[in-house]
Amino acid sequence: MKKIYAWEPWFFIFFGLFHMHRIWGLIDRQSYADFWLGVLAEKGIFYFALMGLLAVLCVCGMVVFFRHLKSNYWWRWIYLFGGSYLLFDLFAIAIDLKVWNDLLVMMFDVHSPWWNLIWGFFILLGAFVLGLGCVLFCQRKAQAGR
Repeated sequence: MKKIYAWEPWFFIFFGLFHMHRIWGLIDRQSYADFWLGVLAEKGIFYFALMGLLAVLCVCGMVVFFRHLKSNYWWRWIYLFGGSYLLFDLFAIAIDLKVWNDLLVMMFDVHSPWWNLIWGFFILLGAFVLGLGCVLFCQRKAQAGR
Protein backbone atom coordinates (compact mmCIF):
# COMPACT_ATOMS: atom_id res chain seq x y z
CA MET A 1 0.00 0.00 0.00
CA LYS A 2 1.23 3.49 -0.84
CA LYS A 3 1.95 5.65 2.18
CA ILE A 4 1.84 9.40 2.61
CA TYR A 5 4.52 10.38 5.11
CA ALA A 6 3.51 12.78 7.89
CA TRP A 7 5.83 15.52 6.61
CA GLU A 8 4.68 15.40 2.97
CA PRO A 9 1.52 17.53 3.31
CA TRP A 10 3.56 20.11 5.25
CA PHE A 11 6.16 20.13 2.47
CA PHE A 12 3.53 21.23 -0.04
CA ILE A 13 1.81 23.60 2.40
CA PHE A 14 5.15 25.32 3.10
CA PHE A 15 6.08 25.63 -0.58
CA GLY A 16 2.56 26.79 -1.42
CA LEU A 17 2.67 29.55 1.18
CA PHE A 18 6.20 30.46 0.10
CA HIS A 19 5.07 30.91 -3.50
CA MET A 20 1.91 32.74 -2.51
CA HIS A 21 3.82 35.37 -0.52
CA ARG A 22 4.48 36.86 -3.95
CA ILE A 23 1.03 38.46 -3.75
CA TRP A 24 3.06 41.15 -1.98
CA GLY A 25 4.83 41.76 -5.32
CA LEU A 26 1.51 42.47 -7.03
CA ILE A 27 0.50 44.88 -4.27
CA ASP A 28 3.81 46.75 -3.89
CA ARG A 29 6.35 45.99 -6.62
CA GLN A 30 9.11 48.23 -5.33
CA SER A 31 9.20 47.05 -1.72
CA TYR A 32 8.97 43.41 -2.83
CA ALA A 33 11.83 43.78 -5.31
CA ASP A 34 13.92 45.80 -2.85
CA PHE A 35 13.45 43.19 -0.13
CA TRP A 36 14.42 40.15 -2.22
CA LEU A 37 17.23 41.84 -4.13
CA GLY A 38 18.55 43.00 -0.74
CA VAL A 39 18.35 39.45 0.65
CA LEU A 40 20.19 38.11 -2.43
CA ALA A 41 22.87 40.81 -2.24
CA GLU A 42 23.42 40.63 1.52
CA LYS A 43 23.41 36.82 1.83
CA GLY A 44 22.94 37.05 5.57
CA ILE A 45 21.51 34.64 8.14
CA PHE A 46 17.95 34.86 6.73
CA TYR A 47 19.23 34.00 3.25
CA PHE A 48 21.23 30.97 4.40
CA ALA A 49 18.48 29.72 6.74
CA LEU A 50 15.84 29.96 4.01
CA MET A 51 18.03 28.49 1.28
CA GLY A 52 19.17 25.70 3.61
CA LEU A 53 15.59 24.84 4.53
CA LEU A 54 14.49 24.85 0.87
CA ALA A 55 17.45 22.67 -0.14
CA VAL A 56 16.89 20.14 2.67
CA LEU A 57 13.19 19.86 1.84
CA CYS A 58 13.96 19.31 -1.85
CA VAL A 59 16.58 16.65 -1.12
CA CYS A 60 14.18 14.87 1.27
CA GLY A 61 11.47 14.90 -1.39
CA MET A 62 13.84 13.55 -4.03
CA VAL A 63 14.99 10.77 -1.68
CA VAL A 64 11.36 9.73 -1.13
CA PHE A 65 10.74 9.83 -4.89
CA PHE A 66 13.68 7.51 -5.61
CA ARG A 67 12.96 5.19 -2.67
CA HIS A 68 9.47 4.57 -4.06
CA LEU A 69 10.38 4.62 -7.73
CA LYS A 70 8.04 1.77 -8.69
CA SER A 71 5.10 2.83 -6.53
CA ASN A 72 4.98 6.62 -6.41
CA TYR A 73 1.99 8.85 -6.20
CA TRP A 74 1.70 11.17 -9.23
CA TRP A 75 2.46 14.24 -7.12
CA ARG A 76 5.87 12.92 -6.05
CA TRP A 77 7.13 13.82 -9.52
CA ILE A 78 6.96 17.40 -8.20
CA TYR A 79 9.79 16.46 -5.83
CA LEU A 80 11.95 15.43 -8.75
CA PHE A 81 11.25 18.27 -11.18
CA GLY A 82 10.57 21.07 -8.69
CA GLY A 83 13.44 19.95 -6.47
CA SER A 84 15.86 19.79 -9.39
CA TYR A 85 14.86 23.27 -10.51
CA LEU A 86 15.16 24.71 -7.01
CA LEU A 87 18.52 23.08 -6.31
CA PHE A 88 19.83 24.41 -9.63
CA ASP A 89 18.45 27.86 -8.75
CA LEU A 90 20.17 27.82 -5.37
CA PHE A 91 23.42 26.59 -6.94
CA ALA A 92 23.31 29.23 -9.70
CA ILE A 93 22.74 31.98 -7.13
CA ALA A 94 25.51 30.62 -4.87
CA ILE A 95 28.12 30.64 -7.65
CA ASP A 96 26.87 33.96 -9.08
CA LEU A 97 26.15 32.45 -12.48
CA LYS A 98 25.94 35.54 -14.71
CA VAL A 99 23.04 34.38 -16.90
CA TRP A 100 21.04 33.50 -13.77
CA ASN A 101 21.82 36.83 -12.11
CA ASP A 102 20.69 38.59 -15.31
CA LEU A 103 17.44 36.59 -15.22
CA LEU A 104 16.83 37.53 -11.59
CA VAL A 105 17.47 41.21 -12.33
CA MET A 106 14.96 40.99 -15.19
CA MET A 107 12.41 39.23 -12.98
CA PHE A 108 12.70 41.93 -10.31
CA ASP A 109 12.50 44.84 -12.78
CA VAL A 110 9.52 46.73 -11.36
CA HIS A 111 8.95 48.47 -14.71
CA SER A 112 8.74 45.23 -16.70
CA PRO A 113 5.49 44.67 -18.61
CA TRP A 114 5.93 40.99 -17.68
CA TRP A 115 5.88 41.61 -13.91
CA ASN A 116 2.27 40.52 -13.29
CA LEU A 117 2.61 37.50 -15.58
CA ILE A 118 5.83 36.28 -13.92
CA TRP A 119 4.71 36.73 -10.33
CA GLY A 120 1.10 35.75 -11.12
CA PHE A 121 2.39 32.40 -12.41
CA PHE A 122 4.25 31.79 -9.14
CA ILE A 123 1.15 32.74 -7.14
CA LEU A 124 -1.02 30.30 -9.12
CA LEU A 125 1.63 27.61 -8.68
CA GLY A 126 1.60 28.34 -4.95
CA ALA A 127 -2.19 28.09 -4.77
CA PHE A 128 -2.06 24.72 -6.53
CA VAL A 129 0.70 23.38 -4.27
CA LEU A 130 -1.01 24.71 -1.13
CA GLY A 131 -4.25 23.03 -2.19
CA LEU A 132 -2.36 19.80 -2.87
CA GLY A 133 -0.85 19.98 0.61
CA CYS A 134 -4.29 20.39 2.16
CA VAL A 135 -5.67 17.44 0.16
CA LEU A 136 -2.68 15.29 1.19
CA PHE A 137 -3.18 16.33 4.81
CA CYS A 138 -6.78 15.04 4.68
CA GLN A 139 -5.74 11.86 2.86
CA ARG A 140 -2.96 11.25 5.42
CA LYS A 141 -5.48 11.59 8.25
CA ALA A 142 -7.76 9.09 6.49
CA GLN A 143 -4.84 6.67 6.00
CA ALA A 144 -3.97 6.92 9.68
CA GLY A 145 -7.60 6.20 10.55
CA ARG A 146 -8.23 9.48 12.34
